[in-house]
Amino acid sequence: MRDKRFGATNPSNMSVPAPIRWALARTGEGLPNPTDPPALIVMDPPEHTRLRRPVTSAFTPHAMADLTDRIIEVSGQLLDELEPHSHAELIGDFAARLPVAIIAHILGVPPRDSHKILEWGNSGAPLFDIGVNRNGYRRGIEGLGEAREYFGRLVDRLRSEPDSSIFGQVVTTSDLTRHELTATASIIMGAGFETTMNMLGSGIVLLLRHPEQLAMLRADPELWPNAVEEILRIESPAQMTMRRAHEDIELAGHRMQAGEIVMLLLGGANRDPARFDNPDSFDITRERAREHVAFGQGIHTCLGARLARIEGAIGLRMLFERFPDLALDGEPELRGLAVLRGFDRIPVQLSPIRTCPMSISPTRSR
Repeated sequence: MRDKRFGATNPSNMSVPAPIRWALARTGEGLPNPTDPPALIVMDPPEHTRLRRPVTSAFTPHAMADLTDRIIEVSGQLLDELEPHSHAELIGDFAARLPVAIIAHILGVPPRDSHKILEWGNSGAPLFDIGVNRNGYRRGIEGLGEAREYFGRLVDRLRSEPDSSIFGQVVTTSDLTRHELTATASIIMGAGFETTMNMLGSGIVLLLRHPEQLAMLRADPELWPNAVEEILRIESPAQMTMRRAHEDIELAGHRMQAGEIVMLLLGGANRDPARFDNPDSFDITRERAREHVAFGQGIHTCLGARLARIEGAIGLRMLFERFPDLALDGEPELRGLAVLRGFDRIPVQLSPIRTCPMSISPTRSR
């Protein structure tokens, strides 16, 4: 991922059969598809640098402090909503809603429209995957079409009525075109929501299945940042990515020709026994947990890596502190995707079931 002999890949430079090239050419030009240019993840320098710089510049220390306060506020609100209930489903009720609210805040999307980010993110996730079926592909493309129109209008509004959102700063201070800004909004939406939701869900399940690790966090809350790194390592939200060889290369005894695609298994690298002792064990005190590659490496390192870490440390800590008796209430259900690993449902019991003492009627006089 740091080797300059390799670069990003996208459908336009992949060697695929003619029928697939025909289909790709007719799937809606201009859609903010997360796997098509000008999406950052499929671009190489110098275009990648030009597109990424305005976004990274907008994440100032002041902006990050504001986002941290917002994460605390939103987490508290979501937990307040759960408080009256004895049971919940923590993907739909918490793990999805927290990052959606934060991404909406970053993009300047009004709270009334934040549910649209959730819908577009869920429908678009299979487009990152391998072997998406026809119906899933159609839903994803339709969702991206709606997102394209919405984000296009958002860019127009932010140009005429600037606001203080991070994306608003990108719109007003950069020279990116409307199409490039629309694609940037799309990648911020997808990358900022999907992977964070998966991380939060995996963290909940891992800690509930390893109560001894959770007990250490309760005894020493300073361990939460490292716990998030270990969650990211052992259950990478993104399991794989691809690179394209720019030249003929020999690597680990294998010859690769220029133009060939290499699949990089991030989840496998994060369990490499040459890098991590007992790699399949979940250990929140692991000294080198942060050496994972869950966020990628090099110029394509995830834009929201720092934000995701903050959301994980704050959101998970607040959840387990608010509900100390949190327990699984059934088997969590995985999403069934190969690239984006996470849970679709996590049914839980928030608090012990309180039973009322049996009512005893007074003895009647005979």
